[in-house]
Parts: sequence; C-alpha cells; structure tokens
Amino acid sequence: MTQQLPAFLSADAGTSFSSGEFFLRPLVLDTDIPLIHDWVNREYAVYWQLQHSTIETVRKMYADLIALPHVQPFLGFYNDKPAFLVEFYKAQEDRIGEYYDALPGDYGFHILMAPVEKRIPDFTFQVFQVIMAFLFSDARVERLIVEPDARNEKIHVLNKRAGFEYQGLVELPEKTAHLAFCKRKEQVVS
Repeated sequence: MTQQLPAFLSADAGTSFSSGEFFLRPLVLDTDIPLIHDWVNREYAVYWQLQHSTIETVRKMYADLIALPHVQPFLGFYNDKPAFLVEFYKAQEDRIGEYYDALPGDYGFHILMAPVEKRIPDFTFQVFQVIMAFLFSDARVERLIVEPDARNEKIHVLNKRAGFEYQGLVELPEKTAHLAFCKRKEQVVS
C-alpha cells in the first residue's frame, strides 16, 4: 500500500516552513528548474550524477519525482535568496527501504547547496539543522535516514556532526552508499 507524505511535506498551496532567516517551500517546476539545472551541472555537484544534463532532463526528472506520492523536493531560501535544494522522502515507500528494515517513521532527505557567493561559517550545518527541525516538527517522523555516496567525505563529516550514526555500506545501482540514521533524541542542536 502506497502511503502519502504527511501534509507538512506536501506540495499543496501554502505549504512552507520558516526558521529565522531560512524559508522552505515546495519546488516549482516552471520557475525553479533553470536554477536547479545550473546547480546540478556544477563541479561540486558530482554526486548528484547530473553533470552535463540538459534542462529538459532535469525538468523531467523532477516532474517524475513530484509525481511520486512519497517524495517532495523543496527549495530552501536564506535571506530570501535560493540557498539549497532538499528532496524529502518516506523511506518505507522509497527504493532505499529495500536495503534495510524500514520503519513507518523513517524519512530521508537529499541536499544540494547553491553555489557559494559569500562564505558563511557553518552555513551548511545551519541548513542541516533547519531541515532536521522541519522534519522532526511532525511527530510521525521518528528517525531520519541518509544514504550518501561512500566517496563523499564532506557530507559524512556533516552527517556525523548532525547526529547521524553510520550503520554500514549498501550497494545501490548507481553508487556504494553509507546508510546512516538519526533519531529525534540524537539530533545535534547548536
């Protein structure tokens, strides 16, 4: 049985989340795809495996993603400027749920930061905290899951700092990934 995302993760009109200078809203294909296309084609976004993709490819990928009932991409803003992309998903309904014993309260996310215009110390960690606070704001979310590429050393440092505990490697079709979890009580808040 396919389960829908909780209402707080839906793309329904008015869905959003604010925390200080941060604001999240569902991805809007018509206006956001040119920006996302630029980001995924940057050298630092190699782990997204979309480098050299066309805008049509990126648009189709996100249209297909949005059509799934268990996934929703959001665009994150900092001081009213696009700062990151985050894809939320219900792990039991996602293919990652085939690689571990997924529980009903497991939700995952993928994050892509915007190109850096001006360095802000600990900015990506702040973004992580906003994302985790957003997810944990719903009582149904009991545990967060991430499955980063094993080669992505920067994200492993960030995940561990945020409270994720690494459980081992899984072989996904497109990558070898670390499987890591963070329960509500393990979340690191600064």
